Amino acid sequence: MSIIGIIVAAIIGMALGALWYSPLLLGNQWMQCLGKTKETLGSETLPMIGSIIASVLTAVGIALIHSMVGVNDLLTAISIGLVLGFLIIYPAFLSDNLFCGWGGRLLCIQTGYRVLSVLLMSVVIYLIG
Repeated sequence: MSIIGIIVAAIIGMALGALWYSPLLLGNQWMQCLGKTKETLGSETLPMIGSIIASVLTAVGIALIHSMVGVNDLLTAISIGLVLGFLIIYPAFLSDNLFCGWGGRLLCIQTGYRVLSVLLMSVVIYLIG
């Protein structure tokens, strides 16, 4: 496993999240789905620390899967990202969504970011690793 690949993948995940949840893309819609405003979200410190940890752990997990499977081509790296995104992450969020009643719009915003994030991380880990 490449520590540089893991770090870069984690940074890519965080950068995508910053863009995804910014007012430029889906931040306003996300807050609207939550029934919150920028003022009512509260401190961003703890969520940001948690996001950094989550991004690093996700990158490590993807790197471990690459190592166990022996990824040696881009198509396999893309396939791993898609399988993780659509067959692991999406169903977990779907279940939470159905029990919590978040609605389809929030489900799409949340899972869209996560699916794209693991896909990009998987590609980066392959390319750098």
